[in-house]
Parts: sequence; structure tokens; C-alpha cells
Amino acid sequence: MELDPQPHRLYNGAFSAFLPSGFQDVSELREIPDNQEVFVHPSSDQSLIVELLEYQEGVANSDAARYHFNDVASSNDAESQSEVLSVSPLPLAQLTLTDCSSAWVLNGHQLVAKFNEEAQNTVNIHMALFRLPQHSTDLLVTFNDPVVINPSSSSAVGGASVTSPWTIEDFNRVLCSLQLHNPSIFG
Repeated sequence: MELDPQPHRLYNGAFSAFLPSGFQDVSELREIPDNQEVFVHPSSDQSLIVELLEYQEGVANSDAARYHFNDVASSNDAESQSEVLSVSPLPLAQLTLTDCSSAWVLNGHQLVAKFNEEAQNTVNIHMALFRLPQHSTDLLVTFNDPVVINPSSSSAVGGASVTSPWTIEDFNRVLCSLQLHNPSIFG
């Protein structure tokens, strides 16, 4: 899928990134916490979430992505049904977000039920963590990519008309294009 021709403004322009074309901004549909930007694919049930989180000072850089993955698993009630497959450093030379001290990519999966349903979907979780200790912030970008949708899940409705789902390449373009424009967002 191609990217929008202009970088998308995040957090009222404090950040920007090139997002995959055709995204829907969830804040236009429902209330989203101030520390999050949430985008969904129009037909594939994929989502892209950008979060400004508290910097985990006591967690080593190499363990921080796993820490946040486990936190997401806890929020999804998927602690016992999640697995980290890999964690690796993201080379800073590939990034336009020059303020980060380190960046990490995590790949894993979780069994997740939407809206407290019984039916669970298998979701590949791709996370990138940008560590910004000078701003007391961990910036987390998560690409949720459902790979098995339970037929009883609300996500199964209308799944037949999926058009060009997002790819890992789309996710990587988001990561490499992320830029900070206004550090005053950190307070």
C-alpha cells in the first residue's frame, strides 16, 4: 500500500510520520486518551497506535520493548496467551527521530478478544520503542495485524472485502519517517 503524500501530523503537529494511505483516525469515531494516536485500516481490522508513555528508568534498554509488550498483553487480558518472538535494536542511522537514545523492534503475537468477547483472535504484534530519557518518555508504535479471526468474533463481520492490508514494510516506513517537531509536548 502506498503512503499518503504528506506526513501526517501527530499530537497536534508535535510529531509527524508518513502513514499508510486509507487509514481511519479513530479519534474521529470515539474518544482516545491524550497520550495516544490510533489509526485503523478500513477493512482488515489492523491498527496502528502511537503512544507517549512514561520512561521506564529501571528497565534496561534491551528489555524495555518486552516490558511494554507485557503491559499491552496485560491490558488485553492476554498475559498467558502471548509470546515474544524477537527483540532487536533498530539502527538509529535509519531514523529521522534523532532525539531517541535507542530504538528497539519487537515481534510477537497474542490471543486477544475484542470488546470483552469470548472469541479470541490471533494477532501479530509489531512494536517499535523509541527511548527518550531526556523527556522522561518511551514512545511506542504498535502495529496490530490479526492473522486468525475467530468466526464468532465481531471482527469476523464483513471480513470478505479486505482491500490491500497494511504490510510490515508500511510499518517500517512509519518508523523511519517519525519526526519530533515540538519538544514542548513533553511539558
